[in-house]
Amino acid sequence: MKTILYLSDATTTSNSMFDALKATGHEVVNTNSSAQLIALLFIMHSVAAVVLNRQARKQNSVDVTRCLRALRPNVPLLLLCRDHFEDLPESVDACVSTQQPVENITSEVEHLLTGIPNL
Repeated sequence: MKTILYLSDATTTSNSMFDALKATGHEVVNTNSSAQLIALLFIMHSVAAVVLNRQARKQNSVDVTRCLRALRPNVPLLLLCRDHFEDLPESVDACVSTQQPVENITSEVEHLLTGIPNL
């Protein structure tokens, strides 16, 4: 089974977001530590995607995404944010608004994992 690594801020972790990621049919491993996320990506070979929330992204986000991209260039990186994000780091593949229904977030993640653009 493929795994989604989910970096979330401990104060903003939402069961509905975790459930939405699990609804894709993947195992979801949640951490609030970017160092632990990097270590997990390094040792786990079954990672299908990495999902970062907006709050977690604020902490050395560019460095974290660059490190993740360097470790596993073919693993998609998805950023979850409250608002539309204009200045998306080049190391991030997509940004999904958390203000939309959970089903839409699940759909966005599934499209990212399958490589099919969401129209």
